[in-house]
Amino acid sequence: MHKFIACLALSLCLASAVGAAPKKPDPNRVAAERALGILKSAKWTSLFNGKNLNGWTGDTKGYIVKDGVLVCQKGAKILQTAKDYSDFAFSFEFKLEESGNNGIGIRVPENGYPSRDGMEIQVLDHNGSKYQGEAEIAGKKRKVSWLKPWQYHGSIYGIYPARTGYLKKPGEWNQETIVAIEDHILVILNGAVIVDVFLEDVTPVNGLPHQGMRSKKGRIQFAGHNDHVEFRNIKLADFTPSRSTPNTKPDNTPPAGFSALFNGKNLKGWKGLAHGNAPKRRALKGADLKKAQLAADDLMNAHWSVIDGVLTYDGKGRSLCTAKDFGDFEMYVDWKIPAGADSGIYLRGTPQIQIWDPWKPQSHKGGKPTNAEEWVKAYRLGHNLGSGGLWNNRRARNMPTIVADKKPGEWNTFFIRMVGKNVSLWLNGKQILDRVELENFWDRSRVEPLARADQIELQHHGSELFFKNIYIRELPY
Repeated sequence: MHKFIACLALSLCLASAVGAAPKKPDPNRVAAERALGILKSAKWTSLFNGKNLNGWTGDTKGYIVKDGVLVCQKGAKILQTAKDYSDFAFSFEFKLEESGNNGIGIRVPENGYPSRDGMEIQVLDHNGSKYQGEAEIAGKKRKVSWLKPWQYHGSIYGIYPARTGYLKKPGEWNQETIVAIEDHILVILNGAVIVDVFLEDVTPVNGLPHQGMRSKKGRIQFAGHNDHVEFRNIKLADFTPSRSTPNTKPDNTPPAGFSALFNGKNLKGWKGLAHGNAPKRRALKGADLKKAQLAADDLMNAHWSVIDGVLTYDGKGRSLCTAKDFGDFEMYVDWKIPAGADSGIYLRGTPQIQIWDPWKPQSHKGGKPTNAEEWVKAYRLGHNLGSGGLWNNRRARNMPTIVADKKPGEWNTFFIRMVGKNVSLWLNGKQILDRVELENFWDRSRVEPLARADQIELQHHGSELFFKNIYIRELPY
C-alpha cells in the first residue's frame, strides 16, 4: 500500500512537471549577463587596498578599515576618491544593517554634495522598518512604505527610480556595478539590471531641476548618511574616450583594450549581407536565414579578399558585415578609396557614416570651378562636404563639421564612438561629429528607435574599396 501511494505521488509529480509551462527567463538578469559579459574583458583597477584609505579623501576618520572591509561608521559623512572620473564602471560589494542608508555619488565636484552637484545612486535597505508603516485604505489597514519611488535602493536620487526585488536581506553581501558612460547610466544589482536610462531622455521624476545630471566628470563618493554600512572589493574600469588615432604597429594589431575585427589574413569574423533591408533580414529565421546567408557568403567570397594585409573589395558584390552584433562601442578603421568612389559604414545595420571623394567634379548652377580645391570651397552640398556625415539623417545633423579627408588613394582613419543613439566621430584626428543622433533609416518617420545592437557593415556602392586596422572596444550596455 505504501509503495502504491509513493508511486502515485511520483506519477502526479512527473505529470505536473511535464504539463508545467517553462519558466520565462528574467529579462533583467538576461540584460545583466550581456553587460557583465562585456565587462569581463575590461581592465579593472582596485580603488581599495583592504589595508588603509590610500587614494581616498574626505571623512577619513568616519570610515575605517577592518579585516579588509571598508566600514562606514555611524555618524560618518562623505568619503571620496582623490581623482575625478568621467566614463567608467564602478563595481563594489556592500552589506547593510536593518534600515541602513548610504549612497554612491558619481561625477561629483570635489567636496560637492552627491545628490545635488553630481548624482547619487541610492544604497538603502528600503524594506527596513524605518521606512514602513500602516495606513487605512478603503477602510482597511494596509502596510505601506513612506519612501518615494526614486528613493529605493539603486535609484538615481530624485531623477530615476530603480526596479526592486533584487536586494538581499540585511547582513548579507550584495554585489553592484554602476556604469556611467556619457549620458547612459546602468545599475546592476546581484546579477539583474535595475536601472538602464539615458539622462538626455528623462526629466527628474521628483519634478525639480537637477544640475548634477549635466556633470561630465567628478569624484566617486560614499555618501555617509550616519548609518553603519560595509563595503569591499571596490574597483573601477575606465571608459574615458580613447585617443582619436590608435597607437599601434604593425598593421592589424589592436591597441590595448581593443580587439581586431579584421586579422589581416582572411575573412574570419565577417559574413555576407543576407538581405539589403535590415528589418527583413532580422525577420529571417531557420531554413530561410540559412539559405540567404549561404548565398550571401558565396557572394562575399567572390568579391571581398585579403591582399597584402588589406581587406579589398572589387566593387561588384554586396556589403560586408560583421558576424557579431554590436551595441555601444569604440571603433577604429582605416580606409582608402579611388577617385570618385562612394562607400560608408553602417552602425547597428543602419546607414550610415558617409565615405566619398570631396574632390569629385560635378556640374553646378553658377559655373564650373577651375580645379578640385575650388570645388570643395565653392560647394557645400553632397560629397563636397567631406566624409564622416550621417548622410541619411532627416532631423539631426547629417553633415560633418569640416572636410578632413585625405586625397583619394591615401589612407584615412576613422575613430567612431557610439553610445545609445549618438555618434561621435574623428577623421584623421579631427572631430567632425559630436554626439549626433543616428536616426533609424528603416523607419520612414525617423522616430522609431535604432536597434539596440546589430551588425556593422562596410558599404558596397559600386566602387573599389580598401580597409585595414579595424579595431573595436565594446562598451557595456
